[in-house]
Amino acid sequence: MKITRNGELPSMKGPEDWFTGDVIVDPLYQNVENVTKGAASLVTFAPGARTAWHTHPAGQTLIVQSGLGWVQKEGGPIEEIKPGDIIYFEPNEKHWHGASAEKAMSHIAVQEEVNGEVVRWLEHVTDDQYKK
Repeated sequence: MKITRNGELPSMKGPEDWFTGDVIVDPLYQNVENVTKGAASLVTFAPGARTAWHTHPAGQTLIVQSGLGWVQKEGGPIEEIKPGDIIYFEPNEKHWHGASAEKAMSHIAVQEEVNGEVVRWLEHVTDDQYKK
């Protein structure tokens, strides 16, 4: 058994290459050699903050914890997400997610590794794309 105590994994500011707006990433777990090949984080988005477009080779699961958020897959409508919602993006499905324009949102993001890759970051979501 291993217990990771609160505060052992520091919070980090979401990198500007990956996010627009104020985002805090709190790692929950990382790869454990010979056990898991993935990671999970609690991600908190300030109002208006969001990811860039991206894909995951093994897909991604989001579990909304608080607030009000938006998600979109390429070619689809923006969908509203609320606490308790669970969102699954298919492997290599281009998508983004973040807070709504007026309310912050936190979710747990879970993704697995394929051949050493967990995520492929793409272009930023423009303000026009976000506001549709």
